[in-house]
Amino acid sequence: MTVVDTHPSTHPPLPPTTEDARLAWLRLLRSHRIGIATFYRLLTEHGSAEAALDALPGIARDAGVESYAPCSLATAEQELNRGHRNGAQLLFLGGPGYPVQLLDLADPPPLLWVLGRPEMLSRPMVGVVGARSASSLGLRMARSLAAELSEEGFVVVSGLARGVDAEAHEASLKSGTVAVQAGGVDTIYPQENADLASRIVRSGLRVSEQPIGMKPMARHFPTRNRLVAGLARAVVVVEAAARSGSLITARTALDQGRDVLAVPGHPFDPRAAGCNMLIRDGATLVRNARDVIEALGPTAAPETLRAPVRQGPTDTPRKPDSAPLRAAILDRLGAAPLAEDTLIRDVSAAARDVAPLLTDLELQGRIERCPGGMIALVR
Repeated sequence: MTVVDTHPSTHPPLPPTTEDARLAWLRLLRSHRIGIATFYRLLTEHGSAEAALDALPGIARDAGVESYAPCSLATAEQELNRGHRNGAQLLFLGGPGYPVQLLDLADPPPLLWVLGRPEMLSRPMVGVVGARSASSLGLRMARSLAAELSEEGFVVVSGLARGVDAEAHEASLKSGTVAVQAGGVDTIYPQENADLASRIVRSGLRVSEQPIGMKPMARHFPTRNRLVAGLARAVVVVEAAARSGSLITARTALDQGRDVLAVPGHPFDPRAAGCNMLIRDGATLVRNARDVIEALGPTAAPETLRAPVRQGPTDTPRKPDSAPLRAAILDRLGAAPLAEDTLIRDVSAAARDVAPLLTDLELQGRIERCPGGMIALVR
């Protein structure tokens, strides 16, 4: 089933073209309490990452945060050098090699570390995801689907987890597979997949938006799942419990207008509950790879993905702080994530007035950005 979503109204920024500009992007994104949405907002408000870095201490001071220091040049250079020593490349949004299909995300990563064969990102992809503790039938189904899809010219993308993910990667190694990692692209988790990960580098690609050397934490897995969904033209769920990361991937795929397909399972098997729920709600039932290919249409050849509309950053004047509006924002937010556009409607204010206050509150550590353009209150 397909749900059409609207693309964010802001245009992607022009990519950095010099080494200094690339380091500035990396420094800005790695600065304390700077999430993806704030990164783009600061670029727009200040015209460049360099200017945003210069302005950050003053912005933090205005927000009541003293002695704020952005990510240092030495730290950014250390990450860049470590990535290159591992053979990884850094792709910048809008630049060469960056997968333009990720522009459908509400929060496309400004940069991606990739290790292996970056040309995989230009081929049509199908996500195959499912339970870590999958049944033997589920693992067999994942192998069969991935192998057949791979033979038909699709790149299989998954999350390098144990279970269904690992089987899907293994079965599609010959034709190329893409593994999206929750931690740094040089950090393998789980360790039991280390050999598989090294073989993926030779014939496919490993991808991560996290810093080099970052060990995966629980909050990284939903952000990884959104990239699996964003890269794929369709997501096939093989086995999934009623509450699982695979269903997060499926919901994210729906939000981005991707097709979601599911393999049915026995009603008494809790590992099939999520798939059966998806089918009940309109997902395409999958018995084999042919069902996936028919749902997608004649798309074995790479499609021409829409190119980003490039527009230089515009100068948006920063509005003075408004205590009533700040209080209204904090009153409306809670532990459950809320969409930014819903928040703006709820507080009856213009987006240009709310945006700088959200930046201040994020720097203060009072709110946090969540996957999918959502915002939550930090308790």
